[in-house]
Amino acid sequence: MIKDFRIVDISVIGCGFGGLGAAIRLAARGHRVNMFEARDQPGGRAYTYRQDGFVFDGGPTVITAPWMIEELFAVAGRDLHDYVELVPLDPFYRIYFDDGSSFEYAASTEQMLANIAAFSGDDDADGYRKMLQKTERIFEKGFLELGDQPFLRFGDMARISPDLLKLGSHQTVYQLVKRYISDDKLRQALSFHPLLVGGNPFTTTSIYALIHHLEREWGVWFVKGGTTALIDALVKLFQELGGTLHLGAPVAQIVTRDGRATGVRLNDGREFGADAVVSNADVSNTLEHMLGPSALKASTRLRLRTLQDSMSLMVIYFGTNRLYRGEDAPQLAHHTIMLGPRYEGLLDDVFKHKVLSDDFSLYLHMPTLTDASLAPPGCEAFYVLSPVPNLNGAVDWERAAKPYRDNIMSFLEERYLPNLSRHIITERVIDPRHFANELHSRSGAAFSFEPKLTQSAWFRPHNRSADVENLYLVGAGTHPGAGVPGVLTSAKIADALIAS
Repeated sequence: MIKDFRIVDISVIGCGFGGLGAAIRLAARGHRVNMFEARDQPGGRAYTYRQDGFVFDGGPTVITAPWMIEELFAVAGRDLHDYVELVPLDPFYRIYFDDGSSFEYAASTEQMLANIAAFSGDDDADGYRKMLQKTERIFEKGFLELGDQPFLRFGDMARISPDLLKLGSHQTVYQLVKRYISDDKLRQALSFHPLLVGGNPFTTTSIYALIHHLEREWGVWFVKGGTTALIDALVKLFQELGGTLHLGAPVAQIVTRDGRATGVRLNDGREFGADAVVSNADVSNTLEHMLGPSALKASTRLRLRTLQDSMSLMVIYFGTNRLYRGEDAPQLAHHTIMLGPRYEGLLDDVFKHKVLSDDFSLYLHMPTLTDASLAPPGCEAFYVLSPVPNLNGAVDWERAAKPYRDNIMSFLEERYLPNLSRHIITERVIDPRHFANELHSRSGAAFSFEPKLTQSAWFRPHNRSADVENLYLVGAGTHPGAGVPGVLTSAKIADALIAS
């Protein structure tokens, strides 16, 4: 090993939240940072579609733990609020059940308790109080204490395992909720959070119940102008710090020499030298294609093969030439969740059997309720998202995509958006093929690896490569996992590892 080696030049692959978070932190330390993005605009999964006067956030729309974003600006001596405006949402979600009943997932804990008591009685309200105490302990250990620890050695995992077992990590999120809540519909409403990071509530470790408390602690927010406004602000900050962003610059290879990452080679043959490389690209794509199997240890290749991918998504972005504000249909919220007639059975179809069901559960995003500037005057912007199997199943998306899209839109028209088919004036659809072909995500997974206990912390790909020196990994597929707080934490860990 070179004893006096000093990292000066750093190449960052991918301009998603993880790549931007790492690049900003490293540039703020004085490193020369080049960031390479394969697509024509920054954001990664937080891509923006602009068409016919509408602005659609391509990816994350639920912003939690805003202090983590504020921290990125603070390390650079800036104030987030000079760049973007964050708006608190209340309710966090409105949840509709198949029988037409609904539950208001309120921002205030007191209101939440009142809503639970009205929905299913005082016993469940008391149970929810106890559940909050439990999720707070999980949050304090799993997020505040361990969230930004790198877990590079098995000993790191062994050291904390007794504490995690005491917190019930062997249980699933659904099992934890069921322990405190008796009403079946309320159990669904309080256990869906793992789906936001690619997990099945019936198999995801209860440690991920910390998401519930994270929302209660810091709220759910919307960025005025959409998530794209936040991406633009982060890019501006990175460039103010002297960083260089290369758009339309796909990386073909991570260049190595003597077991050390020494730069990147683009598809067009250009090569950029670096003292360290940070990859925010899909982990499998990074390790198996940009590096190649010959650079990996046999144990790494085996582990990659055995890791299970998350589910995928169908997302329909659409705009209407009328407003939907509850006059002739149920009142929608900024974030509306529509749960179908089956819960566990549907999730089994998506995660286990990998078949496309006739029924579905949906997340409907309606940002124009909060920010009318995202659509032309008198128009409404939406996207509707349905969890679907990844490409490891036998679904023929060439044939299945259009009928599935039609079923979803017919359902929305019948139940929530009257005469929708007559009012749609713009539309775009993505399905698992998009995640595989455009984002190079293995099996078209929307969230990289599924967040099960055996695929979390040390069991997840590490933030520092064990195979190639000075190669660091950030994003959904590495520790601690998917979701904006998770990928920003991975960036913080990578920065600390490089600094050390």
